[in-house]
Amino acid sequence: MISKTAGQALRAAVWIAGREGRGPVTGRTLAAELGVPANYLSKTLHRLVGGGILLSKRGHGGGFLLAAAPREMSLQSVVEAVDPLAAPERRCLLGRDICSEADPCAAHGRWCEVRVVIDAFLTETTLADLLVEEDGGRGPALPPATAASPGTGG
Repeated sequence: MISKTAGQALRAAVWIAGREGRGPVTGRTLAAELGVPANYLSKTLHRLVGGGILLSKRGHGGGFLLAAAPREMSLQSVVEAVDPLAAPERRCLLGRDICSEADPCAAHGRWCEVRVVIDAFLTETTLADLLVEEDGGRGPALPPATAASPGTGG
């Protein structure tokens, strides 16, 4: 489970990856394509720049580009760029601040098993693995924001 912000960051990174070689995309265009508020997405995009996932070009013809090839970027790197507290040892399904083998929550044992699978997926899957071109070739086919919003973290 990832935060809503991390989910939006993944959607944005995959969409930008689908445009590889077509130049930068503006935040406004990306927000319209993804159906999310531009102000909210702008903050997320700038966190992706700070995390080394995106590059930002200013001025006419500027916008956002991937900092590396889509096959070189794991989903985990995108998530960590916007949600650094998403490290496995910090995620408790029930939201406890401290949840460990020494002080487990009621779901700890079973949740750890699930978390291992989720972490492996995020680490082993790249942006390139998720690219599915739309008919118009504008980027990957993504569901509307409301359908694609993962859980709010856990």
